[in-house]
Amino acid sequence: MLRAPVRGQRLDILELLRDPVAHFPVQRHGDLVEDGVSPEVLAAKLGVSRAVARTHLDLLTGVGLLRAKRVGRRTFYSRDEYRIAEVGLFFEKGW
Repeated sequence: MLRAPVRGQRLDILELLRDPVAHFPVQRHGDLVEDGVSPEVLAAKLGVSRAVARTHLDLLTGVGLLRAKRVGRRTFYSRDEYRIAEVGLFFEKGW
């Protein structure tokens, strides 16, 4: 689900969002840490279209690994660390 057939881009997204300040420039709207990263900035970093980035972000949000936050008309994405840790425990226990 998280790896194929997108060549690891969803895992890349999770890794990039682990430390957004280190991986992304300051955004004009929204704070990288408090609000998250915009789909446009993430798409540019991954070298994909905004639509492809949104598809990945929507899936990761749908399974609970990311949180979406609306600020005005924009949506920003950040990791849900609690849920990621919870999913990690499932894998450690042999789900």
